[in-house]
Amino acid sequence: MSTFYVTTPIYYVNAEPHLGHAYTTIIGDALTRWHRLLGDDVKYLTGTDEHGLKIQQAADAVGKTAQAFTDEIAPQFAHAWERLNIANDDFIRTTESRHKVAVAELLQRCYDAGDIELDTYSGKYCVGCELYYTDDELVEVDGVADCCPIHKRPVETLDEENYFFRLSRFEDRLLDWYAAHPGAMKPDNRANEAIGLIKGGLRDFSISRTSLEWGIPLPWDPDHVTYVWFDALTNYLAAVGFGDPEQDYRTWWPVDYHLIGKDIVRQHCVYWPAMLMSAGVELPKGWGIGGWLLVDGEKMAKSGGNVVNPLDLIDTVGVDGFRYYVLAETPYGSDGDFSYEGLVAKYNSDLANNLGNLAARVATVVAKKCDGVGPAPRADSPLAAAAATAFEGAARAWADVAPSKALDATWSLIRATNAYLEANEPWKHEPGDAVNAVMGDALEALRIVSVLAFPAIPDTSQAIWERIGFTTDISEQRLPESAGWGGYPGGLGVTKGDPLFPRLTA
Repeated sequence: MSTFYVTTPIYYVNAEPHLGHAYTTIIGDALTRWHRLLGDDVKYLTGTDEHGLKIQQAADAVGKTAQAFTDEIAPQFAHAWERLNIANDDFIRTTESRHKVAVAELLQRCYDAGDIELDTYSGKYCVGCELYYTDDELVEVDGVADCCPIHKRPVETLDEENYFFRLSRFEDRLLDWYAAHPGAMKPDNRANEAIGLIKGGLRDFSISRTSLEWGIPLPWDPDHVTYVWFDALTNYLAAVGFGDPEQDYRTWWPVDYHLIGKDIVRQHCVYWPAMLMSAGVELPKGWGIGGWLLVDGEKMAKSGGNVVNPLDLIDTVGVDGFRYYVLAETPYGSDGDFSYEGLVAKYNSDLANNLGNLAARVATVVAKKCDGVGPAPRADSPLAAAAATAFEGAARAWADVAPSKALDATWSLIRATNAYLEANEPWKHEPGDAVNAVMGDALEALRIVSVLAFPAIPDTSQAIWERIGFTTDISEQRLPESAGWGGYPGGLGVTKGDPLFPRLTA
């Protein structure tokens, strides 16, 4: 059994979960569900980032301690993922003791390697990004100079003694590693961005503050607390036991995929691998880098006032309807523009009209023409080739972290089966061998569809599985065997049930 370890970014607890958070988390959930079907031993990690200046400021604004504030917000993320049927294996908070142990271990290793040194720095700092910017990186917004290019707000000028990580020493080593590991980033074009950042010159970055108490103290100088990148990024190691003498973190490490947004490529694909090199820790196997879900052309953010709560949407389209939209609508790596009208259109076309209609049509004909008992498929069915093509396409796409392509491949079998029924019109014929042959083929196609669609729409897949007569848990199926043609045994009772996806009006 192979291990498969996937992480999302940990989400800041200065605001409640929104659609942007749900986007990456659902992609990770579907990817890991696919690998469970493959028989891999899976670990899927998500969590919350709870230290830093903007968390302290958010807590101060509502008159609470930072710990009380984070204790209130962090469970909202866990609850949201439960509502969205996210099957994460672990949920880490950066205020946990296991995380603090791992951070101290990583810091000490880099310090002992000589790559963390004390220095004085004066620079322009964005609290929202928790990054220093040079003058040429800042932008003018509505006549106001020196604004953050991401948050469009003025930066602060800070002057203090900090410890710095000597990132500038790692340019050649990073370029050599990426040259030796083509394809580490999905989609491939994102690698060019990371390599461009490295070739553009690497600046040392501050890793500590003395003006901030809400953080993890440096193990060799407790007057300083570390913040952001040595804190947040280390969660990926903390969750697998790094720094714990009773655990071997290498059981799971190196991680197979860090799933991140395009706005944190620098930190995850430049800072993080350099930190790991310094500490003598193996680098990640890969990164999946998504675009943004935009609303009216703007990145979703609390500061922009365009936040969409995913839990509001599932009341309309259901959990699986929402999950399908997130996975299928936008190619992973590209920006998508969310709209309620687009959500309803995708739901109606792919789920109500295609999948829902196929399941209902098959059950109706089996009830009328086959006494409600599903016939076995033909070994030489014309749908067998379509099923093989669908599986091959889905498997290839999931391997490339391309969920929209994987679902398009799966839906190709749905479209082929609907067309097959239209061509043969079994509802017009008398019961007998000819009808049984067509309906057995359709039931087998529906069985395979339910397995291939399971990572995206697990509850619906289980419902279809049961309606065509199976009593087992569909998650126990294993690929590629369960995608092979001929698995429907026939002789099972088929039920129609309520519509899987009632049509909606925008």
